Amino acid sequence: MKQLLIGNAAVARGLYEAGCSLISSYPGTPSTEITEEFAKFDDAYCEWAPNEKVAMETAFGAALRGKRSACCMKHVGLNVAADPLFTMSYTGVNAGMVICVADDPGMHSSQNEQDSRHYAIAAKIPMLEPSDSQESLEFAKIAYEISEHFDTPVLLKMCTRVAHSQSIVETSERQYVEKPYEKNPQKYIMAPANAIRRHPFVEERTKALIEYAESSPLNRIEEGDGFHNFGIITSSTSYQYVKEVFGDSVSVLKLGMVNPLPVNLIKDFAAKVNQVYVIEELDPIIENHCKAFGIHVIGKDKFSILGEFSQKSIAKALDLEDKFSRSLDTEIPVRPPMMCAGCPHRGMYYVLAKNKITVLGDIGCYTLGAAPPLNALDMTLCMGASVSGIHGFNTAGGEECEKKTVCVIGDSTFMHSGITGLVNIAYNGSNSTVIILDNSITGMTGHQQNPTTGYNIKGDPAGKVNLEDLCHSIGINSVRVVDPYNLAECEQAVKEELEKCEPSVIISRRPCVLLKYVKPKKPLWVNAEKCKSCKRCMKFGCPAISFRDNHAVVDPTLCIGCGVCQQLCAFDAFESEGE
Repeated sequence: MKQLLIGNAAVARGLYEAGCSLISSYPGTPSTEITEEFAKFDDAYCEWAPNEKVAMETAFGAALRGKRSACCMKHVGLNVAADPLFTMSYTGVNAGMVICVADDPGMHSSQNEQDSRHYAIAAKIPMLEPSDSQESLEFAKIAYEISEHFDTPVLLKMCTRVAHSQSIVETSERQYVEKPYEKNPQKYIMAPANAIRRHPFVEERTKALIEYAESSPLNRIEEGDGFHNFGIITSSTSYQYVKEVFGDSVSVLKLGMVNPLPVNLIKDFAAKVNQVYVIEELDPIIENHCKAFGIHVIGKDKFSILGEFSQKSIAKALDLEDKFSRSLDTEIPVRPPMMCAGCPHRGMYYVLAKNKITVLGDIGCYTLGAAPPLNALDMTLCMGASVSGIHGFNTAGGEECEKKTVCVIGDSTFMHSGITGLVNIAYNGSNSTVIILDNSITGMTGHQQNPTTGYNIKGDPAGKVNLEDLCHSIGINSVRVVDPYNLAECEQAVKEELEKCEPSVIISRRPCVLLKYVKPKKPLWVNAEKCKSCKRCMKFGCPAISFRDNHAVVDPTLCIGCGVCQQLCAFDAFESEGE
């Protein structure tokens, strides 16, 4: 049957058709939909894990038991899971295991542009890279065959464009695969004495995989008609851009297996053309591979090492810009990212900014508190770093810092990697104030459940972590809950906790306004006669409030009636219906 699917949905379908029995993941754009789509299949197990390391180890356990498994994450999530990744290369697997990782060239929703191919090379694990939805489905299935034949986990590398673009796929029936579990301490117990004996296996496997790459249908040469007397080596979305620019007028070596890379196949291709271009997003992995065995190629000296490519950027680099010189007659206005109207984080951020408090931030939609007019954040590094970071910041700065510094972290991110930082604060006794922004969901990636919500990936009741009890149990004595819609309560809590000479936690609790069960109140309106044009409400940064005709105006299509602006206005200009 033919279906129109985004790349992530196609991966999920491929994993399902290949007989995957378990997926464990942590949500991260642009990888999230793989797990969400797989969860729709009722005859396979699917879950959200607290973080990517746990997800990968869970998937490994299932593969060890004999069931095909997978885990999914974005590129920075692979950093979190790197510890088990490298050792799984030594142990190998029993049933097949696929690790789906999605890179984000252009950093549409990420804090860096790292290239996950480096992990495949360093861990000596094969990596496949599809260029459209059909390949996403097919490569997921082939990945299991490679995994079991070569006794290795396999990385399936997506990127934002392939993950979220749509194309036609051909689906088929699901197969069921199960392998017997046999106790094998020498293979799976990675004590040094066993691990040292597994390393030679990894090196021999790499040689066998290189031989496989030479003749695998994953890598193919497409002969051009010779109009352009050069050849292009490429992969992933870059392949799609090349075909749109050149059609069949140039010969292309399309690589679907990007680690390990073939040698003879590339040499044979290069011998047929006068010049070879390597077109690949981000780092020069293929380019350096070619140069290592003496093939002259043109790569990053023409094609940027930064960001995403496009048809136009490739045409421009090859002096064919006229082919893609069309432009819009009107300029599209920029829409900066911002917290939603009624976002529960805004009230707390307003209090922190108002009191000129140093705020160490974390990864989540609350990172938007760094934007004007709040400008509330001083740092954002990675998942969980705010909690670990404030411990170091305050330990280095002493009382001068302790009395005017807090960190913020979301409920899902706290469960991901904030807990250990808080344990460190409690254990080593730094006088640090941690604010958990509990909006009762994983907000930034599209409202996925997490261990604090009480529901699993399918929406069924599940174990629920009580944040207050958890904080108390690890040694934090001062724990209090505030409503971020109550500015006075938030300000009092922040000031009082900063004055204490002990670790403390403030839980700022209010569910995300976009959750289906959250019912908005009637929108407010501004009484123009009362408004004194002081613009204090504009410092709050609510997108529902603007300033026109010398007074504030509320957009009723955006306002959810949270009432925080009423607390800001000294002239009671914001009124609700009936007042």
